[in-house]
Amino acid sequence: MNSLKQRLLTNWHVARITRAVLGLLVLIMGIQMHDWSAGLISLVFIYMAVTNTGCCGVQECYTPARKDKDTLQQNTNEIDYEEVK
Repeated sequence: MNSLKQRLLTNWHVARITRAVLGLLVLIMGIQMHDWSAGLISLVFIYMAVTNTGCCGVQECYTPARKDKDTLQQNTNEIDYEEVK
């Protein structure tokens, strides 16, 4: 239960907020217009916002954070080039 609470309350970013707002707006519009298809679409957006998923699933498009400059320099090997005439 603690994991679910942590997942719902943390890691809110622009895309997640946009999905939530868009879902709520489409839900309100669907209720006002008596349109069940808009309601279903809004539920998809609200679900994606609450569970922090996107079109790709759970962090399928995740890219790791950039490493420090020092660790990048340690992992690179010096390459020697020889001129061919």
